Amino acid sequence: MSVAANETVLAVTGLGKTYAQPVLGDVTLELRGGEVLALTGENGAGKSTLSKLISGLETPTAGQMRYRGQSYAPVSRAEAERLGVRMVMQELNLLPTLTVAENLFLDNLPGRFGWISRKRLRQLAGAAMAQVGLDAIDPDTPVGELGIGHQQMVEIARNLIGDCHVLIFDEPTAMLTAREVELLFAQIERLRQRGVAIVYISHRLEELQRVAQRIAVLRDGKLVCAEPIQRYTSSELVNLMVGRELGEHIDLGRREIGTPLLKVDRLCRGDKVREVSFEVRAGEIFGISGLIGAGRTELLRLIYGADLADSGTVALGQPPRVVSIDSPRAAVRAGIALITEDRKGEGLLLSQSISANIALGNLGAVSRGGVLDRDAERALAERQISAMRIRSASPAQAVGELSGGNQQKVVIGRWLERNCQILLFDEPTRGIDVGAKFDIYGLLAELARQGKALVVVSSDLRELMLICDRIAVLSAGRLIDTFEREHWSQDQLLAAAFAGYQKRDALLHDAAPRMDA
Repeated sequence: MSVAANETVLAVTGLGKTYAQPVLGDVTLELRGGEVLALTGENGAGKSTLSKLISGLETPTAGQMRYRGQSYAPVSRAEAERLGVRMVMQELNLLPTLTVAENLFLDNLPGRFGWISRKRLRQLAGAAMAQVGLDAIDPDTPVGELGIGHQQMVEIARNLIGDCHVLIFDEPTAMLTAREVELLFAQIERLRQRGVAIVYISHRLEELQRVAQRIAVLRDGKLVCAEPIQRYTSSELVNLMVGRELGEHIDLGRREIGTPLLKVDRLCRGDKVREVSFEVRAGEIFGISGLIGAGRTELLRLIYGADLADSGTVALGQPPRVVSIDSPRAAVRAGIALITEDRKGEGLLLSQSISANIALGNLGAVSRGGVLDRDAERALAERQISAMRIRSASPAQAVGELSGGNQQKVVIGRWLERNCQILLFDEPTRGIDVGAKFDIYGLLAELARQGKALVVVSSDLRELMLICDRIAVLSAGRLIDTFEREHWSQDQLLAAAFAGYQKRDALLHDAAPRMDA
């Protein structure tokens, strides 16, 4: 049964949740049919906690919920989904060894007498995939062979199957291309027409203003706003989120930009990275921009030794000395650190404590004769928690319980303890709220003032223009140009990002056989 537009589908009253300390308190809010409610706030403000309470992943410690006029208290995610309340989480809930079709219908595989009907499964999967623009992908493809963006779309498609009255999206576009984002927005509009109540969690304010009708802002676990979104400008929303004003400029402070500490010369790997050369000086923040697939992450992985280059060299120090970096271990020994874009999959042990995660890269400092010194481990963690302003209950708290911004600070804190001179940051603020972003920017500025060489990859041009001294633009694996601060514009950077593809397409066009030949 569909829900009438603007009818209250789910109402929460005085909702609260306490772990070691309160994380959500006295939240009263309504979700209405046919409406997108934007839910935003700083990392740690309580957005994910509220969503988990609604979707049955957590149980509230205070307050009550009513769903479609009835008392609502799901004891599990499965129960909430049976009732029509679903959540597309940031953490993908897919089994990589199973096919796309199997992942989509894992709880309801078509068949008879214990035998799965593969033909029917493919038909059902094809229809579900078409809704999110995955028509070109074979339903029998193992999910593990797909890119992260396509996996995210599979997760979204899975949650659109069956009866759905409340759908929560948690940072759904963080790993999607522009085309995939447009497909998602089109699907959201169709869901609205069906009367589904949608909660859209994001830090991307331009997205919220485009897709949502109302906005709810959480700060320190409290609801500070639940009103029509058109009443607020972006700057006003930011102020509501952080409780203070944030400007569009950052003072990097006085620092000396010295001689080059990192020199990359004609680095190549297949068609992903093609003869890339640049240098980064002591005290400099060097940005790398480009479109998705331009080779930015692949370049950092080559420098770090996570992948091996076909040709080219990396030189460190002054005077520059070519070094052989054939593994991440060799990179760390040479004084290079990589803060990966996938902090949850590659940067952290989510089930382990803050102490254990920070100690991972510093075992020599927290062990005696090969035996872990728990006091030293805790002291190290407390030092970084204080220095990085990590919001946590204690060093023993599991990293998986922290917000995205605080998880990122744990990763960075680990490397700061090693005092590496060259720091590679791959999308350091992805999935992080505005307030936490400025904390990270301040940290990057401090590292530059200490004379370290920083390389920052980001998909956000405004971010790079805010914090960098120079910005190099990659396009189709090649470094097209490098721009100095005060001598760049957004238009110039975008033009450079497309230039490599235009040149490649022109060459392909010239090489193609002519019909009139």
